[in-house]
Amino acid sequence: MANGKNRVHGFADDVLSDLDGVAIAGLIKSKQLTAAEVVAASVARAKKVDPTIKAVVTDLYDSGLTAANTPPSNGFFAGVPTFFKDLTLVKGVKSYFGSEAFANTKPATKTDPIAQQILAQGFINLGTSSMPEFGFTCSTEFPNLNDTRNPWNIGHSAGGSSGGAAALVAAGVVPIAHSADGGGSTRIPAACCGLVGLKPSRGRLLRSSLFNTQVVDIAIDGVITRTVRDTAHFYAEAEKYYHNPKLTRIGLVEGPSKKTFKIGYLGNSTQQKHADAANKEVLQKTVALLQSMGHEVKPIQIPGAEQFAEDFVNLWSMSAFYVKHFGGLMFGSNFDGKKLTKLTHGLSKHHWNNILKTPFFIHRLRQSYHSYRQLFADQNIDFILTPALAHTAPEIGYLGMNLEFEEMFPRMADWCIFSPYANATGGPSITLPLGHDDEKDLPIGMLLCANHGEEKLLLDISYQLEEAQPWRRITV
Repeated sequence: MANGKNRVHGFADDVLSDLDGVAIAGLIKSKQLTAAEVVAASVARAKKVDPTIKAVVTDLYDSGLTAANTPPSNGFFAGVPTFFKDLTLVKGVKSYFGSEAFANTKPATKTDPIAQQILAQGFINLGTSSMPEFGFTCSTEFPNLNDTRNPWNIGHSAGGSSGGAAALVAAGVVPIAHSADGGGSTRIPAACCGLVGLKPSRGRLLRSSLFNTQVVDIAIDGVITRTVRDTAHFYAEAEKYYHNPKLTRIGLVEGPSKKTFKIGYLGNSTQQKHADAANKEVLQKTVALLQSMGHEVKPIQIPGAEQFAEDFVNLWSMSAFYVKHFGGLMFGSNFDGKKLTKLTHGLSKHHWNNILKTPFFIHRLRQSYHSYRQLFADQNIDFILTPALAHTAPEIGYLGMNLEFEEMFPRMADWCIFSPYANATGGPSITLPLGHDDEKDLPIGMLLCANHGEEKLLLDISYQLEEAQPWRRITV
C-alpha cells in the first residue's frame, strides 16, 4: 500500500490553512485577514511546490502582490488568488496555448470575456496554469518542457487538459482555478487530483476567444475547486455578471436539500468500453451510497453509442487540422507551425482521411443536444452516473507527447471514455472525488450528468454526496 511519500503539497499552518475560497473571502471581508496576507501565502506555496509539479506557465506573483495591497473590489471573492488556464487572454499576459508553436508570442492586447467575468468577482490573478498543446490531449505533458505532475503521486499525470489548474488546487496553492473543458478537460484533471470539476451547460458562461470559431460548441470554460461550496458560489456570482436567458438561473445553492432523485448508471462508456476493476468498485460503492441516502438508482444504456464515439473523434481531429493548416491565419505571426506536436499532426491526418464524413458527423453531433434531452425523459431519470475515467491517472510518459500518434492516441481514447458525451450534447456534468486507489495513492472520481440547464440539481446532489462521504484530504 502506498504511504504518501510521493505526495507534494503546500498546505501549512499559514493564513490559508486548508480553507476554501468562500472561507478565505469571508475572512478578508471581516478584516480578520488581508488580501495581501492571503496572496503572499499563496505565492509562498507556489514557490514551494511548483519546482516539482510544474503547473505554472507564467507567474504574476509581483503584480498579484501589488493588486492585493490596493483596496479590494466589491466582488464576492475579493482578494482570493487564482490562476487562468494558458489559453485565455488576459491583457498584458502571454498565452502559449500549451504549444511550443507560440514560443515567440506577445502579451495579449485584450482580456477575454470569461476572464472579465471571473475577475469581476474580485479574484487576484497569479498567472497562467499549464495545459498540453491546444488541449488536444488529456494529460498535461510536453515534448521538450517539464510535464505537470499529480500532487498525490508525482510519478503520475495530473490529467488534462486543465492539468495545471488541478495540480495547483490539489496542492493547496489556490482554492479555485480557471479551467476549460472540450472533452473532459475540467473533469478529467479534477478526477485525477481528487477535486470538484463542473462543466456547465453550453452557453452558461462567457468564453475564451479561442472557442469563438467552434463548428459545434463543445468547449466551455469553468473552474476546478476543492469544495462543492466554492463551485456553487462561483456560478452564483458569475450569473450576476452574465445570465444566458436561454438557460434557467442557478442562483446560490447553499447546501444539500432533502430531495431524492432518480439516477441511471452505467459502468461502460458510450463506446461500450470498460472501466477497470478499481473504478467499477467505486461506482458500485457510490450506487450503494446513493441508495442508502434514499435515491432511486438503476442501470441504463445510452442508444447510438458507437456512432457518437466516432463522430466525436472526427470533430476533435478537425480542430487539429485547422490549427495545422490555418494556424498562421488564425494566430498571426506569433504562430510557428513547424513546432506542432506529433499528436496535432496525427489528428490532422485523421481528419483528412475522414474529411468526406464532415457534414454528417457535424449534423449528428448537433442533433445530440435533442436526443440527450429526450434520454432523460425516456429513462425517467434526473442524472446519469458513470466513472469519470477508465482507470486512475497514468504514469508520466504513458501519454507522452513524444510518442508516435499510432501508439499514444489509442491509449488516450481508451482512458477518457466517459466525459466527451456531455460536451457533444451540451449538458452539465460534474466530477466528484468519491474513491481512492490505495495501492497507487491516487483519487478516483465519479461523473454525474444532468439535463440541460440543471446545474442547480447537480450542485444539490454533489452537496449531498460531499456531506455523506467527505473527500479524502491530501494532508492525511
